[in-house]
Amino acid sequence: MTAISSEPARRRASGGLTATLKHAQYVISDNPVTGLAFFMLLVLVVAALIGPFIVPYDPLASDTVNALKPPTAAHWFGTDQLGRDIFSRVIVATRLDLAIAVFSVALVFAAGGIAGIAAGFFGGWTDRIVGRICDTIMAFPLFVLAMGIVAALGNTVTNIVIATAIINFPLYARVARSEAAIRRQAGFIQAARLTGNSEWRILLTQILPNILPIMMVQMSLTMGYAILNAAGLSFIGLGVRPPTAEWGIMVAEGATFIVSGEWWIALFPGLALMFAVFCFNLLGDGLRDIVDPQRRT
Repeated sequence: MTAISSEPARRRASGGLTATLKHAQYVISDNPVTGLAFFMLLVLVVAALIGPFIVPYDPLASDTVNALKPPTAAHWFGTDQLGRDIFSRVIVATRLDLAIAVFSVALVFAAGGIAGIAAGFFGGWTDRIVGRICDTIMAFPLFVLAMGIVAALGNTVTNIVIATAIINFPLYARVARSEAAIRRQAGFIQAARLTGNSEWRILLTQILPNILPIMMVQMSLTMGYAILNAAGLSFIGLGVRPPTAEWGIMVAEGATFIVSGEWWIALFPGLALMFAVFCFNLLGDGLRDIVDPQRRT
């Protein structure tokens, strides 16, 4: 009896997944910009996953004989002041920068998103507490606040993730709060209450899925900002420590050589940084179209 009753549920889940995949394929093929964004994301993911295993040189190995060499067939992006291959360092740095962005966005989505939904859905003291936390964070220049947090806790990758999540907390909390406040008296919420669902169950199974499209756009934009924030902290010496390959460190090291003509040291890490941020900015609209159930026709 249990096997029979569970079969329709499995079919519905499989059908829902198939419909979502078909809709995603339609959105990507219908909008060239969205298709370009997903292709750029695929390039970044591949570089992060397998790049460190296929780079032609050790990103930490120094070769002073070949220091400050311009781009050649042997070194596609040239070499830096220690003779390290810049192409290898740029590819290897992709994993670290993407990891910082992914973990910081996941953390702030879990904390800020749930806090904002609870504030908008329950109101009262929950709304006041979340609102005061957001006001306190936004009272500081966000990058300066990130600098202070990392300087106080120590410039490790974990602390960079925490600092990036904290400064983005108001963005998620306020967006989630406004969307939850609009929907808390909607008809489908009243119907869920009448069927005996608890308030927290309604919040997680009814409110959250309905505001997920706009949160997905926010997550995509924040990914780009998280990469810029990590690179900015590294640029001023408060981020990842050398000799670790990281885009911000590489741009900072190359900036001192631009005047003397070694432009490639800062250019190629900067282009990689621009590529990643541009990708996530373009990705937001596509993710909204894929996730939003109202756009599935």
